[in-house]
Amino acid sequence: MEFDYVIVGAGSAGCVLAARLSEHASVTVALIEAGGSDRKLEVRMPAAFSKLFGTSYDWNFTTAAQPGLSGREIYWPRGRMLGGSSSMNAMMWLRGNPVDYDQWDLPGWSYDEVEPYFRRAEHRVGSNVGGVYGTSGPIHVSELRSPNEATGAFLKACAELGMTRLDELNGRSNDGYGPTPVTQDRGHRWSCADAYLRPAMSRGNLTVLTAAQVDRIVVEDGRAVAVEHGAGERVVARKEVILSAGAIGSPHLLMLSGIGDPDVLTRNGVAVVRESPNVGANLMDHLATGAYFRCPKPITMTGAESVPNLLSYLVGRKGILTSNVAEAVAFIRTSDAEPAPDVELIFAPAVFVDHGRTPPAGHGLTVAAVLLQPESRGRVTLDGRDPVIDPGYLTAPADLRRLVDGLKACLRVAEAEALRPYVDGTIEPYTDPKTDDEMAQWVRDRSETLYHPAGTCRMGADEESVVDPELRVRGVEGLRVVDASVMPTLNRGHTHAPVVMIAERAAELVWQH
Repeated sequence: MEFDYVIVGAGSAGCVLAARLSEHASVTVALIEAGGSDRKLEVRMPAAFSKLFGTSYDWNFTTAAQPGLSGREIYWPRGRMLGGSSSMNAMMWLRGNPVDYDQWDLPGWSYDEVEPYFRRAEHRVGSNVGGVYGTSGPIHVSELRSPNEATGAFLKACAELGMTRLDELNGRSNDGYGPTPVTQDRGHRWSCADAYLRPAMSRGNLTVLTAAQVDRIVVEDGRAVAVEHGAGERVVARKEVILSAGAIGSPHLLMLSGIGDPDVLTRNGVAVVRESPNVGANLMDHLATGAYFRCPKPITMTGAESVPNLLSYLVGRKGILTSNVAEAVAFIRTSDAEPAPDVELIFAPAVFVDHGRTPPAGHGLTVAAVLLQPESRGRVTLDGRDPVIDPGYLTAPADLRRLVDGLKACLRVAEAEALRPYVDGTIEPYTDPKTDDEMAQWVRDRSETLYHPAGTCRMGADEESVVDPELRVRGVEGLRVVDASVMPTLNRGHTHAPVVMIAERAAELVWQH
């Protein structure tokens, strides 16, 4: 099979690219996905996303043991289906802070330059104070249909503590708090497969291959010319191969194709095609730690799967099952010296333990702190043909300090007068740490990923970067990477919106090439 463009990975970025490139009838596009269909109730039902964890819809990654997290191996779910992780995330559409993009210091990637691509993607439903959002894009961005009453109390608690209520969390500043904007359409999840891919699949110039895991990129005379999957089946790219396999999959596939650190490749029996020592380096993630509180009112997501709740969802797309779990957020600074928020507080009307896989001890609430700008860095490497994921969590001492400060902020919010009717002490597994040392141990023992790995194919203007500012892999013609792996630093928000933005801009770059 031959196509003009071959895209590897039907996650957020791959769906955007497949749709935008196939708008041009003069070219042919192939989108290759290792997983299968996203047609499953737990994908559509917002509150059910954690039920997909550990299933065939999940890559089900596990990190190397993390000394900074008490030696624990950390579970990393990633979507393995059409839509990728946009089909099993918490649907939070949070661009971050303009500082995030300006600090990349790369031509074409300042906030003023990328903001139009956010707007191009967005179809804001409801509030749009100041015209912050786009209104005609494919991604539906809305407020929750049935927010929990305790979420309103959390917002009042933030006001009580002197935080700023933001009309829109995606404006020019995200210093403050508000309800979470979600990628939903009338109470259903609205993934990138829904927004971009499905409308494009009727086009005769777009071919979507599922259950086809790519094994390597074929490079001949310094140019990517094809990809191989299955039993050596080859898909030829006349113009470009575009990797959109994510922060783990893209560097992993580059290494399997002989593009990477020569020592790593040679040690694992892979012939070196192009030396690129930083493939897999610069791995970053948003680490989160939570506190859990008993709720004396039976209003939380415990028991959300009752028959009345199911009927409310199935019949009217309303009720507790339309919750994205993380219903409200606050962005704060742990120090006046910070140029922008460095910690995010997330409120959930549920005891969200072990990625939602462990049933709670009763009705309860979670207030979690997220480290937005980690200084720690890790790496994706190889063990034979398998990826080895080492995030290097808390290897930078400042990260632990910031998370302890964030945990203290969680406790202050929970003690506010507005939440008093909804908080009756703590609930398992929270251990009520009091001192800084005890809190630091809680952070090490209980912190988990917020599902935002990035940075492993870093974009840069320097020769040491994996891709250049047009996302082209250095030293290999006809090959780009377009996904979270190209982000030089993490944003002070969540990664879904930036990945969509990157892919929107990339589609333009590819077409202009």
